[in-house]
Amino acid sequence: QVQLVESGGGLVQAGGSLRLSCVASRSIFSFSDMSWYRQAPGKQRELVASITTGSSTNYADSVKGRFTIYRDNAKKTVDLQMNSLKPEDTAVYYCKADHFGFWGQGTQVTVSS
Repeated sequence: QVQLVESGGGLVQAGGSLRLSCVASRSIFSFSDMSWYRQAPGKQRELVASITTGSSTNYADSVKGRFTIYRDNAKKTVDLQMNSLKPEDTAVYYCKADHFGFWGQGTQVTVSS
């Protein structure tokens, strides 16, 4: 089993930035595509960004140009740099190891207007 632990969430004003980090417990992290999802109150969980083992990236239209996903296989981390944050970005953000289907516990991001 792979444990994923997210950090970096918090409260920020609109227009601000946050960087989320997800660290994996095992070195097999390098064999999995990784994703960040988010879930706002009363809404379904949605894909925000993903990165393959070869570091190809994909983004939801709503975050393109504002968010960037990174991975560091040596450190077993996948980060999400979030810039120009909007109130509609408020959600719990989850890290996922796609190959294994494992999720982190989530980290809250709140953007005030």
